Amino acid sequence: MRQDAARRGLDVEVVSRPPARSLAEAAALLGVEPREIIKSLVVKHKDGSFFFALIPGDRVISWPKLRSLLGVNKLSMPHSDVAFAATGYERGTITPLGSSTPWPVYADVGVEPGRICIGAGAHGHSAFVDSTALIAALGATVADISDREPVPQPSS
Repeated sequence: MRQDAARRGLDVEVVSRPPARSLAEAAALLGVEPREIIKSLVVKHKDGSFFFALIPGDRVISWPKLRSLLGVNKLSMPHSDVAFAATGYERGTITPLGSSTPWPVYADVGVEPGRICIGAGAHGHSAFVDSTALIAALGATVADISDREPVPQPSS
């Protein structure tokens, strides 16, 4: 991950952190807002290839928007062992930087400019990078591919 970042001219700061049970807990441990943690999701295309979807932590992937953008009727999240085979990274550590295959990257328009946190390729670590520089270095397509995280309704 660090070698790929350096090759792309990206300044990445890798930090150690204790294990977290949720994205909100990870954000608290890192001293950032959930939206500043960018989830690197591996998505399987109907043709069998993969791509990365970068989604802010306070949002969820929008399957209808993504299918419409790509002009397909089927996309899926692969099982963790398939995602590992496609990227070389375990879930919870995935980053497009240093992936065993340089899959295309789609970044949600909700990724705000500035310092963000992404997976660092290893458990117990997170990477901070400038979002604008990351998106440019990856040649990512920026599009509206997410929705707000559903808010739980109180039981009556």
